[in-house]
Formats: sequence, structure tokens, C-alpha cells
Amino acid sequence: MIMKIRKGDTIKVLIGKDKGKTGQVERIFPKTRGVLILSVNEYKRHVKSRARNPASRQGGQKSEIITITKPLPISNVALICPKCKKPTRIGFQIEKGKKIRICKKCSKAID
Repeated sequence: MIMKIRKGDTIKVLIGKDKGKTGQVERIFPKTRGVLILSVNEYKRHVKSRARNPASRQGGQKSEIITITKPLPISNVALICPKCKKPTRIGFQIEKGKKIRICKKCSKAID
């Protein structure tokens, strides 16, 4: 499955609670068509404490509130072109036998 957004790209969130935020793609999930962006789409999770040995309460995991970053659907984000600095769609072009990504707004190569 071809994904137009790759790891390391700078993106802007178009839809959802984090609309307008920008960030870099940390991970891609091709099967679920999702992207993981640091400090975007964060949720809090309350974790209970657990002891290794029920008789002694020493060791194990402490109770805390952790922050989890969840992936966003790829349709909710747009790539920010490194040349024109605008959120844009991505096209493909074949040059010298290689398929490269191009910006639809400024028609320059992204890679």
C-alpha cells in the first residue's frame, strides 16, 4: 500500500481536537492508515498500582497518570511543503526512472 506521507515529514492537523497543530511524523501504520505525531492527539491514562507479591507491598508498579500519544487517521493531516511552507496535497512524478513526490501547490519535488 502506497502512503504519501513518510516518517520525518512535517504535517498539519486538519480535523479533530488538535486542529491547526503541526509536528513531525514519528511512525506510520500502513494497515490502519494512521500516523503517529509527537505531542498531538495525546490522552491521559490512569494506571493502578500492582505489587509483585501480594503479601509484601514492596516493588511492582506505582499508580500514576501517564500520557499516551495515539495515531491519527492519515486523512486528517496534510503535508507541509518544505519549499513553499504551505499545507498541500501530494502528487507523484517519474523522473529518471524514479518515482518522486511533488507538491501540488508549487510543483516542486518534496524529497
